Amino acid sequence: MRGFTLLEVMIALAITAGVLLTVISSVNFHLARIAEDSEETTAVLLGRAKLEDPEFAKKTDSKGSFAPDHPDHKWEREISKTDIPGLNMIRFTVIWGNDSKRLSLVQYAPQNAQ
Repeated sequence: MRGFTLLEVMIALAITAGVLLTVISSVNFHLARIAEDSEETTAVLLGRAKLEDPEFAKKTDSKGSFAPDHPDHKWEREISKTDIPGLNMIRFTVIWGNDSKRLSLVQYAPQNAQ
């Protein structure tokens, strides 16, 4: 009589279960990373679009939101002087995820550009 013993079948099932758990956890991890990368990419694009908008440079607001297109994203702007005369540093922060996630962009501009 030929065939597999119960021990051989149990070892094969244990190996298969270990491999499947590893693959499933790896897929879940990578899907979570893709979602985070997508959120960060959206934040960078929103921030860059706002910083490069000539009308935005004329405004004096230090906080706001990206509503109506992206109501869950907010922004903060901080302008500070640098050691170089006539040059300001603009720190533009995009906030999302119920204020739990932040991404800051820094831009240097002449003082008369704000």
